[in-house]
Amino acid sequence: MFSQFGPLEIILVLVIVLVIFGPKRLPGLGKQLGRGMREFRESITGEDKDDDRTRPRPELTKAQADEPVPPTPVSGTPAERTPADVSREQRG
Repeated sequence: MFSQFGPLEIILVLVIVLVIFGPKRLPGLGKQLGRGMREFRESITGEDKDDDRTRPRPELTKAQADEPVPPTPVSGTPAERTPADVSREQRG
């Protein structure tokens, strides 16, 4: 009964989708559909793009490797205290 879809049936379905969702939302729906299909295919085949073992790591240049990493200040740590704060604490 529903074994074949002809060009008229496909056009009819596309027109109905266009009327329901509108032309502004169709690109977003297409992206979501493609992303969902890709994730489904990856889950079936067992491939994972986010796997750390297969993802190549970016190599650091000599300048980046020699550059010191600045400490991230945490609220209330000595790294954030100014000399004025230290002198106030020493006074009392």
